[in-house]
Amino acid sequence: MSARPAAPPAAAFAALTVTPSGPLLGAEIAGVDLTAPLSAETIAAIRAALLKHKVLFFRDQDISYDDHIRFGRYFGDLEGHPVTTTVQGYPEILHIEGADGTEITRERLPIARPANKWHTDVTFREKPSLAGILRMRTMPPLGGDTLFADTAAIYEDLPPKVKARIEDLEAEHDILQSYGYRIDEAKRAQLAHDHPPRAHPVVRTHPETGERHLFVNHVFTTRILGLEPDESKKLLAYLIERVKAPEYQVRFRWSPNAIVFWDNRATQHYAILDYWPHPRVVERVTVMGTDVPHR
Repeated sequence: MSARPAAPPAAAFAALTVTPSGPLLGAEIAGVDLTAPLSAETIAAIRAALLKHKVLFFRDQDISYDDHIRFGRYFGDLEGHPVTTTVQGYPEILHIEGADGTEITRERLPIARPANKWHTDVTFREKPSLAGILRMRTMPPLGGDTLFADTAAIYEDLPPKVKARIEDLEAEHDILQSYGYRIDEAKRAQLAHDHPPRAHPVVRTHPETGERHLFVNHVFTTRILGLEPDESKKLLAYLIERVKAPEYQVRFRWSPNAIVFWDNRATQHYAILDYWPHPRVVERVTVMGTDVPHR
């Protein structure tokens, strides 16, 4: 299993207190107030910490909607989502509750829990998002943690024969795999038109760190191209299963006004649905991707 990437120069974190949360990925960040505008030095330090640790955790940040948007825009343009609802008056901020926007009931719970899966966000896009910034708005008394997995470490530990097999393969990613069942036929047709399936490499190279990352996920990846259906199904299931190993993960236990900032190019995540019947509401801004995934 891989260790953390080599650290940036010490000056990169000079404005922050960075405390690793796990052996592979994750760090808690202190020494910054996200309710106020940030200096160029602090923004650069946060970006350097993100590239090294892949997911950053901020505590006790009672940000406003405008603060949330401002912080996201330090790292790029923001994008909405074709299905998930947004905060009224703030189209850049996604409102996420229940099972990805679907109300949880006692009857639905046995369906929603097994359907909750590891994923990288919006890989159905030609340029999947660069990062997500999630703020806890309403948290349950217990539960509702979020897990993150390091997809570079997962790739590095694949057997050599598997690495050779997937080196030049591409996989199809389709929004309807995740959202098609919950919308009507007209909306499905519109989504298929606006967001046709995309082919991305099974292994992508991070555009800033140069690390190789496994780039398939349960939520959006439908098949591996160029393989017979049975072989595609088996290989995809094998690769997706590797993400579940806790050795590649870090777990974040939320607290009031906590914020999580993750590199969507380098991770997968999983929101644990163990808090029903209590509510859990989070809000996300999404930093738009700037590159088409490449080998």
